Amino acid sequence: MRSFSSYGPIDKDIHYYVPRTELIRLVCERLLGDPPERGGHYVTVWAPRQCGKSWIMNEALHKLNRESPYNALKLELESLKRVQDPTECIAYIAGKIAGSLGLEFGPVKGMADFESIFGRDVLKKPLVLILDEFDALRENVISGIVGVLRNVYNARRKDTAPTAEKEFLLHGVALIGVRSVLGTENAQGPPFNVQRSIHVPNLTFDEVRSMFDWYAKESGQAVEAEVVESVFRETNGQPGLVSWLGELLTEGYDGHRPDNSRAISPGDFELVYEDAVNVLPNTNILNIVSKVREEPGRATVLELFKTREFMPFRFDDPRINYLYMNGVIDRERSGHAKNAVRFSCPFVQKRLFNYFSHEIFRTVDRLYDPMTDVEAVAGDDGVDIPGLMKLYQDYLNRNRDWLLRDAPRRKTDLRIFEAVFHFNLYMYLKSFFQDMGGAVFPEFPTGNGKIDILIRRDGTLYALELKSFKNRYAYRQALERAAQYAVQLGIDRIFLIFFIESIDEKNRRELETAIRDDATGVVVEPIFVETGNAE
Repeated sequence: MRSFSSYGPIDKDIHYYVPRTELIRLVCERLLGDPPERGGHYVTVWAPRQCGKSWIMNEALHKLNRESPYNALKLELESLKRVQDPTECIAYIAGKIAGSLGLEFGPVKGMADFESIFGRDVLKKPLVLILDEFDALRENVISGIVGVLRNVYNARRKDTAPTAEKEFLLHGVALIGVRSVLGTENAQGPPFNVQRSIHVPNLTFDEVRSMFDWYAKESGQAVEAEVVESVFRETNGQPGLVSWLGELLTEGYDGHRPDNSRAISPGDFELVYEDAVNVLPNTNILNIVSKVREEPGRATVLELFKTREFMPFRFDDPRINYLYMNGVIDRERSGHAKNAVRFSCPFVQKRLFNYFSHEIFRTVDRLYDPMTDVEAVAGDDGVDIPGLMKLYQDYLNRNRDWLLRDAPRRKTDLRIFEAVFHFNLYMYLKSFFQDMGGAVFPEFPTGNGKIDILIRRDGTLYALELKSFKNRYAYRQALERAAQYAVQLGIDRIFLIFFIESIDEKNRRELETAIRDDATGVVVEPIFVETGNAE
């Protein structure tokens, strides 16, 4: 029986997979050219990590070798990532080409020698060359190889002979990587027409569903539709994460053994997903976290958690480019936030929110005075959210000096990042309900600035939407949107928590008034939390 796998390229004989036939056809078409007699294209194949680039190119390689009259060869270059001498790298590549194709030629001691191996007097017939992990090479190595490929490409374009009779027989080239080494990060400029680049997209919902349908048919264990919808929603179809959650749901892990005698239910997904977000290691996620621990990723991601305005997506911004190529962010493609930066998927956003919350606030002790009657706030009658937020305000007032002493600050004005207070409130509530019985978890409905904290206790759901107070116009808009969100959650009351440096009693009395939304009937209750001077 097959299994889900997120560990390297998929093996079609033993793993569940999506054929991606059209994408593979497109890759082959680009490499062969139209018509092939005129020569193929030199293309870049790019996507964030764990999106299936290598597998797709393996499939393209097999298809080319089966169906085209040319040689097709794929070389893995990751072992060269620490080699600084370009000559050593090109000698390695040349040696691999010679060994794979049964060729003999003299030693490759420089770029001129490297270029010559693609000549008609060396290659027996046209060659399609695929270089995997090309961006693992050093920049000086990349520039040298790219220069050769550019020369060969331009020479072939000028040569009017059929492809098998041209001076150079390097028919097509694919460079595979996670970053746009042939554009924004390469000072020498792109070697090819970047319009011929090929982006490997995430899986569609239908593709994700096909994998779970395949599992259900083969195993005899049904997978409820809501589970598949949740997997797609939380991963945004990222292939590595889809397969990882598939593995956890069907095979289990230490501490969880699935019951294969019944259908996989939404309850099973919630249990597995909570562990995936909070506990379980995953190489894809660990790599993402490593990219945001240090600059330039750290400050950009902390800024992305803000709720006041959206961050514009600009691929020529090195910070955006870096985070996009490493699977941290994506581009919002619709709605009022079109072309804004968003997190790549809810799962990544939750993992990073948890990471920063625990990293910045490793301890949140002294939650309240020991003599405080906390059962008045969270007793048998339910949770008094305004009373709870008053406890938090008192906690912040008492402890802010040591609590925020080492909090990260923006370089531009040295002010504490807005998200720091959201992290702190989250950690406070988690600690509070750990003793009082209840579950606290963050939600991010839009993928960018909007942050909600949900509290579930004794079967009741309480929703807190977190905002930084901007102005009265934004305040009124927030009231309307909070009511709409409450409808989605199936609750009739929602709490809108505004963080503000200070607010006088007159404005507090006016703005902290519960309002019933006419359109939905939902009661929205604003609550202001004073952060104090954040400089």
